[in-house]
Amino acid sequence: MRTSARTAMSGDARYCVSTVIVTVLVLTGSLHAQRQMERLSRGLIAVNQGAGEVYVGWRLLGTDPDDIAFNVYRGDTKVNEAPIADSTNFIDEEGDPNATYAVRPVVDAVETQYLASQPVSASVWPQNYLSIPLQTPAGGTTRDGVRYTYTAHDCSVGDLDGDSEYEIVLKWIPANHGSSRYKGPSLFDAYELDGSWLWRIDLGTNVSLDNFIVYDLDGDGKAELACMTADGTVSGTGHVIGDPNADWVSTSGGSIGRVVSGPEYLTIFNGPTGAALATTRYVPTRDPLDGWGGIGGNGNNDSIGNRANKFLACAAYLDGHRPSLVTCRGYFGRSVLVAWDWREGRLAPRWIFDSGISYPPYSDASPYSGMGNHNISVADVDGDGKDEIVYGAMVVDDNGQGLCTSGLRHGDALHVGDLDPSRPGLEVFGPHENEGRTASFGTPGAAMYDARTGQLLFGAGPGVDVGRGVAEDIDPRYPGCENWGGPGGLRDCRGQTISQTPPSSTNFVIWWDADLTRELLDHNHIDKWNWAESTTDRLLTASECASNNGTKAVPCLSADLFGDWREEVIWRTTDSTALHIYTTTIPAVIRTYTLMHDPQYRLSIAWQNVGYNQPPHPGFYFGVGMSLPPRPDLVWAGNED
Repeated sequence: MRTSARTAMSGDARYCVSTVIVTVLVLTGSLHAQRQMERLSRGLIAVNQGAGEVYVGWRLLGTDPDDIAFNVYRGDTKVNEAPIADSTNFIDEEGDPNATYAVRPVVDAVETQYLASQPVSASVWPQNYLSIPLQTPAGGTTRDGVRYTYTAHDCSVGDLDGDSEYEIVLKWIPANHGSSRYKGPSLFDAYELDGSWLWRIDLGTNVSLDNFIVYDLDGDGKAELACMTADGTVSGTGHVIGDPNADWVSTSGGSIGRVVSGPEYLTIFNGPTGAALATTRYVPTRDPLDGWGGIGGNGNNDSIGNRANKFLACAAYLDGHRPSLVTCRGYFGRSVLVAWDWREGRLAPRWIFDSGISYPPYSDASPYSGMGNHNISVADVDGDGKDEIVYGAMVVDDNGQGLCTSGLRHGDALHVGDLDPSRPGLEVFGPHENEGRTASFGTPGAAMYDARTGQLLFGAGPGVDVGRGVAEDIDPRYPGCENWGGPGGLRDCRGQTISQTPPSSTNFVIWWDADLTRELLDHNHIDKWNWAESTTDRLLTASECASNNGTKAVPCLSADLFGDWREEVIWRTTDSTALHIYTTTIPAVIRTYTLMHDPQYRLSIAWQNVGYNQPPHPGFYFGVGMSLPPRPDLVWAGNED
């Protein structure tokens, strides 16, 4: 036998729209409080390897004692000789694809049920992916007669029903088969991992934004869904928000097909049922439509609802203990972030950050104007136990005040983590647009800055428009996270070129194989960077699956969903009839707790679908030469005893 070597309102009964008073509510909390997070099961999986072998993988929890070990059972038969203390995966060489497998924790040489939430057993998958059948929507016809169908799109996960297992929330987007500028409504579905369909939310045609956040925002042990709604949104229980007959879609001028008038709402939906729990006005409003341009991107402006309808969102532990929701509007010029607390059935604003309106030639620009990205990240960048919002080229503090700005302006990708472990604190890497009016500023097209101070650490391609960039440890010969995108090829964490030929994939990354370097995730395949040859080696192709978002080619979701600390990837099948969740079956070389118990990583999964999808990063350096990650200080949501 082998071990690690291979090894305020409730339900839909009431609806109201409350007027938000623009008041900054600064709620203080103790530093370094325990973070309230979801309680997870062992996430046990068993996968048939053929030739009589079965791979078994399970979670080490962030609260497990250091000396915990595990026994693996095939039915009632223990299959490991000694308790497994150096791994959370196992190859059963006498495996039975028809058996049920279980793991039992061993503490002080005694088997125990310590934090072994149910279920603790698993049937064997016939292949290395789990197939979840989908209830594909029927589609419809736009107002000008163009037929549309639905495509499965972004996903998020959360424990919607409090059973310590993840459920999936899937967004459906309408795909027009024609040139119509009108579109059908986006939909949200919720599924159990066994394919059980829980509910469907229809956003309606009056919604400008289909970003969504799935997280347990009130600490009751069950995740909620938060998103923008509008007149005609239908909840998972059939309740209609606002005026069901209102039609705010523009039919003329440059804004045709856009929503540039009418009310906008923010709604919290119940996890188990999809019921609308609370709805309030979305803040800020879109007006004035020409108040959202500025010094980011190409520096232009518009009054057709393009820049006014740019949104981001995230969850963050602003008091260090309980999560808040943060909704955002604008990033090319004016940027407004609003923090909300969902507590005891009441949705209330916590604070508002507003960079202010700036008009060309930008002489009145705030240093925080135009710094937003098509992406967002959340991290405790100043080490006070509370989260900050990394808004592209700037950072907003946990209290809603500007913490720092780098001056690098707008970009399309964002990576936040301990990218250079030789430096204290966290770093931010990303590409930046330099085009049109902003090219003359000559700021770097790709750059890394200190997340706490905004200090530029290195830059490449002054005045160059760079669309994509990645930072991750893919080459074990160099310390820290390599980065690529824009001039300079593949660079080390200090910005020095180490290869003129960077990976052709400038997209997602994923921990998949046995070692500590991260692999490349692009389209429907996973590749390994071959640092000796400056090429890539194919590890996996999901030929029956497709990616999303055109040339950005992102998965529905990539996250550490079950098994050990390596990551799974969710793709849709090409016909959108199922989701396939692929998992690795390669035993890892190290043991560490699930990445979902690292707060920064877990919050990364919540915002991954927002804007231009980005891969998650933990709040510590994870790569070759890493130290043991810090133990998270957690308390289980719904049970703080």
